Amino acid sequence: MIETVTILGGKGKTGAPEPVPRVDLKMGDILSIVGPTGCGKTTLINDIELHANRDTQTDRQILTDGQSFPANGISDPSKNPVALISQHTNFLSDLPVAEFLETHARIRGIANPLETVEETVEFANRLTGEPIIVESAMTELSGGQTRALLIADAVIIGNSPIILLDEIENAGIHRTKALELLKGYRKIFIFVTHDPRIALLSDFRIVMRDGAMQKLIVTSQEEQGVAEEIRKLDDLLLDFRQRIRVGEELDRMLVLRKLRELGYLT
Repeated sequence: MIETVTILGGKGKTGAPEPVPRVDLKMGDILSIVGPTGCGKTTLINDIELHANRDTQTDRQILTDGQSFPANGISDPSKNPVALISQHTNFLSDLPVAEFLETHARIRGIANPLETVEETVEFANRLTGEPIIVESAMTELSGGQTRALLIADAVIIGNSPIILLDEIENAGIHRTKALELLKGYRKIFIFVTHDPRIALLSDFRIVMRDGAMQKLIVTSQEEQGVAEEIRKLDDLLLDFRQRIRVGEELDRMLVLRKLRELGYLT
């Protein structure tokens, strides 16, 4: 089992060396990658997924347990320790959800595939607002359901030690539940995100600009307190969103009452 991942800096878009020369992660760490659109966030997670070895445009090197990853292991899913949950969830398979997951579980040699499928779907349904029906074809799932299922699949069936998640806030996934669930697993989770709550609940965050790692920030206790205040507001917005989804009509008095309950109004 992998214990550590090291990102050795390369160069940014200008060709200059990256200001952050090294990032060390251990199992159980959560890292966020932040920055404006076009700053190089996706390129960084692509380097991690590909186990870059000074052979990509960025000249970065990714080490696992201090070593370069064997080139022949990248093409073998059973050996590759990295799972990427991207924003692109188009499927060639129209298998039913249960059959898709069971097939993956059997390929992985899991002893109790049916129980594992049940656990995987239960995990996914805790992340998404609309429960997944296991008889549905994979191609019939919404974007949010698909992302939730792929996260659950990578964590439980694939049991990947390094999981990359690209902007899950855009998929309708419940962020608080996702982070709470993921923290229960001893893995390295790396988020590409614009969401302040995900960033502040991570252990570290890399700030990207001009294609380079500009800054590595360790989340402080003060920022953890800020994350709690953001959680309250975020949960309030989720509540309003759910009310609208089920056909309720909102009014100003409800909003004011909810803000008073949170202590933001007297």
